[in-house]
Amino acid sequence: MLSEWIEYSLAGDRATERGRVPGGHYRLLGPGLLELTPDMATDAARACVLSVGIHGNETAPIELLGECLARLEAGLIRLGAPVLVILGNLEAIRRAERYVDTNLNRLFRRDIDEAGMEPDRARELMAAVDAFHARHAGPSRRGSPLHYDLHTAIRDSRYPRFVVSPFAETTVAPEQWRWFAAAGIQAVLHQHRHSWTFSHYSKHYHGAQAFTLELGRALPFGHNDLTALAPMGRLLESLIAGREPAAGDPGRLAHFRVEHELMREAEAFRLCFPDDTPNFTEFAPGTLLAEDARAGDYRVGETPLRVVFPNAKVELGARAALLVSPTSAPEA
Repeated sequence: MLSEWIEYSLAGDRATERGRVPGGHYRLLGPGLLELTPDMATDAARACVLSVGIHGNETAPIELLGECLARLEAGLIRLGAPVLVILGNLEAIRRAERYVDTNLNRLFRRDIDEAGMEPDRARELMAAVDAFHARHAGPSRRGSPLHYDLHTAIRDSRYPRFVVSPFAETTVAPEQWRWFAAAGIQAVLHQHRHSWTFSHYSKHYHGAQAFTLELGRALPFGHNDLTALAPMGRLLESLIAGREPAAGDPGRLAHFRVEHELMREAEAFRLCFPDDTPNFTEFAPGTLLAEDARAGDYRVGETPLRVVFPNAKVELGARAALLVSPTSAPEA
């Protein structure tokens, strides 16, 4: 059943609500919500949330996680850790669109009062994460819980595979950088303030080791070459199996910090560079980056800045780009 769970979820079909997998059992908690519970967690097990499809047109992580579940069902890996698997914005995935009414990945805060399909889904996902952590918290669990929210970007990138580390009081454990280095991650972007993304929710409210992982460029189902993501697949399988993941040299990772957020304040707004500008493209001091009828022009200051996640078509009041600069790696 696990190998077909994603297809069942998107089709809205009823599937077997619970059953056995090698090393444990699964339980369907709701649409796009799957919990895996081992018969006996390994000594290295971490309670782990793996989420995909928060943006509906980002298909490679969905396919990658589907392969991991198929390998578990086939007995090629054995369940050794509690895992909550989340297929996020089901309707947006069906439509092959980023979102339906509003960006789901800006709604993960407990005081949300918006109405609509995506706000309702955000509340459902937050409740599922809260309940999962409540079930699997305890002094016997090794290390902090984990949440890897897997995405792909809407454009090319100077670093095709990078991690966004949310802002929160929780310190990143040094092994995370080693695991990411072995998994083919090339860069880390350190957030500078609360951003209410899904990974930020787990880090802020649950003290989890939580990250948004950008794994290449967004493409339709069937058009993804998962070869470059094979090391990331091995990391996910290690977490599912409760094994210590492979470690790489964290010195390979380029680190950046956010210096400024470009916000869209007016209908008359444009970014002053081509739409296909890759993430992490550098702009020299004095370069005009944005024109906004309300906020005015924005130019690069005295030091160069790089642009990440540029998107002039965001909703009013939303972020149109992050401007970042290199920073030193955190101490191991």
